[in-house]
Amino acid sequence: MTLKVAVQMDHISSINIAGDSAFALMLEAQARGHELYHYTPDRLAMIGDNVFCTLEPVEVRDEKGNHFVLGEKQRANLADVDVVLMRQDPPFDLSYIAATHILEKIHPKTLVVNDPAQVRNAPEKLFVTEFSDLMPPTLITRDKAEIDLFRAEYGDIVMKPLFGHGGAAVVRLTKDDLNYGSLYDIFATTFREPWVIQQFLPNVKHGDKRILLVDGEFAGAVNRVPAAGDLRSNMVRGGAPTVADLTQKEREICERLGPSLREKGLILVGIDVIDDKLTEINVTAPTGIRAVRKLGGPDVAAKVWDVLEAKRAG
Repeated sequence: MTLKVAVQMDHISSINIAGDSAFALMLEAQARGHELYHYTPDRLAMIGDNVFCTLEPVEVRDEKGNHFVLGEKQRANLADVDVVLMRQDPPFDLSYIAATHILEKIHPKTLVVNDPAQVRNAPEKLFVTEFSDLMPPTLITRDKAEIDLFRAEYGDIVMKPLFGHGGAAVVRLTKDDLNYGSLYDIFATTFREPWVIQQFLPNVKHGDKRILLVDGEFAGAVNRVPAAGDLRSNMVRGGAPTVADLTQKEREICERLGPSLREKGLILVGIDVIDDKLTEINVTAPTGIRAVRKLGGPDVAAKVWDVLEAKRAG
């Protein structure tokens, strides 16, 4: 079975192929003989219930600096495509939300991965609060009085923007940190949305585990160890990927999340776990596929395409 696959992403010329999960999925799709097309989200056009887009056939190769060849542009009705991979990176802003509304017009006749309505309704740092018993103590607010109370109870805290990504603006505040007032002012003028405030987990120094789930089942994991002198373990911030096995608690977390992810059509999900505590559920463009494989772990991209092919087969 040959599928027609369109990938909605940041322009392929701009990606880092060493860690980009969209690229891993494209390589696997091409290896299976699927027709592969590339487009950026600004090319979407909705007329009534029809969604049109200018697509470019794309050939990919795992060769830095020479990783793609684009064919001639062609206007297409996305209803004629079998699968759309919605893989542009956050920020999860109004542009991103608009794209989910547009793609919702064609799903599920065209299988959009992940389900665009559920992506819109499951911001990574909010969706996770549905499983608050698995999390460290967490506050969502921009109200200073509430943050003061939380800080008085838990001491060391981490503050981060609710719709941040890639470890940007993640800050630790110790119990007596004199920068607290200034940091509050910076957040208040920079971020209009509420913020996430969590109890600091000291064992983050041993790593922040990225666990990938495919159709609600564990598919692979990588431990990301922060660089010296940095709180953040994100690989784009210098975190070092290391081989990871799951603890019993992490397996229980996956089992708890699985049914909800399947029900919501969230086929590829990356969860973050620190010291057996769930901190985020990433549903927009979760990374880690290439790191898992490079460290000798499972081929997560192959598992994703096994699922997508089965769903398209009926």
